[in-house]
Amino acid sequence: MHYYRVEPTLENYWRGIILFGKNVASYKFALAQALYDTRRDGSDLILLEDLAVPFSEHLCRHLKDAPKQITSQRSQFLAACAQHNAGGLTRDALTDITVRRGFNNVIDAFHIVNQGEIDKRFFIDERKTHKGIRLTENFFRLGERLQYQNLRYETESRWKLVEQGWALKISANLLDVQCDEQQMLYSMVNTRRVTITRCRDSLNGYQKGRCFYCDAPIMLASGDVNLADVDHFIPWSAQADIPNINGIWNLVLACKSCNRGEGGKFARLPSLRLLRRLYNRNEYFITSHLPLRETLIRQTGKTPKARSDFLNQNWNTALNRLFHQWEPDVVGPDLF
Repeated sequence: MHYYRVEPTLENYWRGIILFGKNVASYKFALAQALYDTRRDGSDLILLEDLAVPFSEHLCRHLKDAPKQITSQRSQFLAACAQHNAGGLTRDALTDITVRRGFNNVIDAFHIVNQGEIDKRFFIDERKTHKGIRLTENFFRLGERLQYQNLRYETESRWKLVEQGWALKISANLLDVQCDEQQMLYSMVNTRRVTITRCRDSLNGYQKGRCFYCDAPIMLASGDVNLADVDHFIPWSAQADIPNINGIWNLVLACKSCNRGEGGKFARLPSLRLLRRLYNRNEYFITSHLPLRETLIRQTGKTPKARSDFLNQNWNTALNRLFHQWEPDVVGPDLF
């Protein structure tokens, strides 16, 4: 897959799993969150009974706000999680059920993206021999990477987006996701606003944790000195001439220097080179599964040519109003 082959880092292989894996249940997200949580005792082996606690806790937490966590009609395991939330099942009983039923498919499917296994494994299935999974060196090295601290936010945000896609139960061409002034993603359902997740967290993985313009590392934790800004690629000052300027298609994450520092973009229009990068970033959304795929198709077009024409037309419209183009000082390789 082009996404991680153009920059085959461990964090991008991991993001490939979270962003592009086919989702028939939310178990992959719960397993990722459980792996972030699992305490290390010096061993690379994680017993299922130890993994079962954080795995089921994350699912129970999400079930409280999003009852649909699977595309099939019912799941005995999720029914047990719901029963635990209602006070009808003890923690120990839920752990036992999780060990027996919760991991039946997710461990086998975790590394599958686009119907094939990715090149890097983060754990080995040893349920038959050691009643657990064994973390690989890739997972430990992943934990040492700067972007590791962003992955928890990205996983949670992706989970919420998938939940929203399942919950809406409406035709895909009616689905739209936009960003508000508080930088939260939301959709409108029958005139009712539904808030989904933080814009930063949902966009960061598709930009590989880098500033859209200069490729400098950006972060997601509030208060971090490198906290990403959410920026309109075509500046807000052109909004009178640009349809749906708050749409996902026009939102990128930028470092503070590019967005509002000395020599920053401000109200200037990014160059044609950067417009091509926006097209490539948006195509990552298209490759991903619901709902951002459906959102981008609705906002920009059904075919690659239509989407390219949409961006070019709006860029030229904005140029007539703004006049000035802008390019950043690039601090990293072109990853799109």
